[in-house]
Order: sequence, then C-alpha cells, then structure tokens
Amino acid sequence: MKKISTLLLLMVACLTASAQYQASPEILKARTEFQDNKFGIYIHWGLYSMLGNGEWVMSNRNINYKEYTHLADGFYPSKFDAEEWVKAFKAAGARYVTFTTRHHDGFSMFKTSANNYNIVDGTPFHRDVLKELADACQKYGIKLHLYYSHVDWSRPDYPQGWSGMGIGKPKDQYNYDSYLAFMKHQLTELLTNYGPIGAIWFDGYWDQKNNPNFDWKLDEQYSLIHRLQPGCLVANNHHKAPKPGEDLQTFEQDLPGQNTAGYSKGTVIGQLPLETVMTMNKVWGYDITDKKYKSSEYIIQHIIKAAGNNANYVINIGPRPDGKLPVEAVERLKAIGDWMGRYGETIYGTRGGIVRPHDWGVTTQKGNTLYVHIMNCQDRALFLPLTERRVASARMFDGHQKVRVSKNAEGVTLELPAVPKGVDTIVELTLK
Repeated sequence: MKKISTLLLLMVACLTASAQYQASPEILKARTEFQDNKFGIYIHWGLYSMLGNGEWVMSNRNINYKEYTHLADGFYPSKFDAEEWVKAFKAAGARYVTFTTRHHDGFSMFKTSANNYNIVDGTPFHRDVLKELADACQKYGIKLHLYYSHVDWSRPDYPQGWSGMGIGKPKDQYNYDSYLAFMKHQLTELLTNYGPIGAIWFDGYWDQKNNPNFDWKLDEQYSLIHRLQPGCLVANNHHKAPKPGEDLQTFEQDLPGQNTAGYSKGTVIGQLPLETVMTMNKVWGYDITDKKYKSSEYIIQHIIKAAGNNANYVINIGPRPDGKLPVEAVERLKAIGDWMGRYGETIYGTRGGIVRPHDWGVTTQKGNTLYVHIMNCQDRALFLPLTERRVASARMFDGHQKVRVSKNAEGVTLELPAVPKGVDTIVELTLK
C-alpha cells in the first residue's frame, strides 16, 4: 500500500508540474518552425578566445577571477564581420545560429547596463557584436538564438558550484537573490534590444549538482522570457528530462538516445522538439592547438542521422580572437552547403520516418513521402521493416531511376541499381 501511495504521489507531482506550463499558440508555432529548420550553427566566442585554450580555460587553469578581467583591456576583434559570418552560415544551409551572449567566465558579448564587464564598455573595441549579428541575421533570414550561462565565475554573488573552485573568489558573498536579479536584468535586455529571438539556450544547471536542494527559480526566468517574447523558445542544457516551461530538449555531443559523451546517462527523451549540438573539432571555444576537426562527410551524415532521429543538428564553431572563423570551419561549411543545396529537400521540414534508424542509415518523412538515407550498406538489396504502409512507387532521388520493390509479411526489400557509395544514397518512396 505504501508503494502504491508513493507512486500515486509521484504521478500527481508530474501532472502538476506539467500543468504549470501550457504552451501558447505562439510557442506551438515556433516549435513547429524550429523542427522544420533542422540545421543550425553554434558560436562559442568570448574573452577566452584570446588564450586559445577553450572556453573553460579560466576554471581549468585556476586563473584568478580579478586577473582574468584584464583580458578585456586588450580584446579587439578587428576582423569581425557579422555579415560575413551570416552569409557563410546561410550558404551552408543553416536556418539558425546560437550565439554565446555570456559564458561561464561572466563576460557579456553585448551592451548591458548591468555592469561594465561587456564588449562595449569594457574593451577598446566598443562595438556591440550581438547587435551587428542580430541585424545581419534579420537581413539574411537566419533565426537568432541566444546562449546564456547560469554560471558566473566573475561575480562573487553567484553561489559556488563545483566549477571555478580555484579562481580565488570570496566565499562569504554568495547571494542568489542578487544574482537572479542580475540575470533577469540581462535577459530583459537581450529580449528587448535585439529584435526577435528564436530561443534562449541556458547552460550551467549542472554546476549545482552537489547541492540538490538548490533552487534556480527557473519558473521566474522562463515566465519572463515567454512574457517578453511570446514566441521565444526556452532550452536548458541540464542533461535531464524536460522541465515545466521548456520548449525543446537538447543533447550535447550525442544523438537523442545515445550516451557516447557521457552527458545523457539515464536521460529520458520527452515529447518536445529535439536538438543535438556537437563541436566541429574537440572543444567549443577557440583552441589554437585543436586541429582535430570532424570531416565534412561526418558532419553531413550526422545532419542526416539527427533528422532521422527526429532532431535538429547544430554544429559549433569557435571563432579566433580577431573575429574570423577558422579556415577549417569555413571549408566544412562550404562542403555542407554544397550537399544541402542538392539534398536539403530530404531534410528540411521532415520528421523522423516511420522506419526507425538502423545500422544502414535512417529515414526522414514529409507526409506520404519517405526518404531512405543509406549510409552503410554493402549490398544492392535493402530490407525495410515497413508493414503499416504500402509503397506506391520507389525511385532514386538522384536521377529518378525506378527502384523495384518486393513485399512479404515482414516488410519490403528495395532492389537498388547499384551498391550504395558515398556519403548518402537516397531512395524516395511514395506511400499509400
């Protein structure tokens, strides 16, 4: 009886939490558009780029929190060109970009009246790179999403978590009410001064994992966002099941359901739109020694795999301290754009197909059209466990050559004209 009562209490708690947030018509529309977009670019850029050792350099190298701020005195990204960035993203086929407005080091990459520790007031550059990026995104039709860190290694009022332990911050000035007010101030600026924002993407919830009773007061932050911009989605990279007020579920360095990177152990996939975010090389921020870039073929296949898993795919770039995108990143964007220009129809606006992902590849679907993406097959015959729908016709996407289909009680077999080769071989099925 006690077990039953406990189970009932848990069910009631879950239902109550779900009832706390009812997505508005604007949010429901934005979620659909988000799923249709399928491919985005992530940008990790800040003071840390000057040290060329990734975005966690301040914590990893125990740099004193006061000494670190002097990096701002010399931050002058003279080669930054927002339009150049956005045109490269658009040519690659990206439909949105997520930009780090403030990372864990606490430096704001936008004009803020909350403090002078920002790129306009705290550096000799004196330009609001976020405003320039927002203007370029609007000009070229790219959605702008904003990363915002819940962690701040620079502010003494941020309650100490497990990161940034050795940077010398005082241990008696923690005041979450003060810090929450600061975050709300900045979120209000971000959602007021930079035009339409597609999503606020939070990171850092995991920093208080050793303090299980810590209350981030997410409901206050989420409701503020939805009030200021009713169509702005909320994401939180907490590596847990979605919480009330969130509008999409993100997976770091893995496709939904995988845990090769160790961040998604036990994570339940919810009913919200899904997104996979991955680094183009090893780390998120600029690392001058990190030349281990993923190949264009790898990235393209993961765009396809993400779509087949009913998720968006976002690839990260860490710009150099001068504001230029690394040459390797630009090369890969060009290759991705060439592929998306030819085959984007099989990705954009699709959902994961009715044939689940297999070792040979995935399927994507629009209405009665099923795209079979074959990435790993050594045979001309491909079996699909397709029993719920009949195949009206089948053809190769390239060249439209007809494909013979044979059926049995377990599904259908596609008899391909040749053994699949290359990044992706696509068969287009029309279903009855």
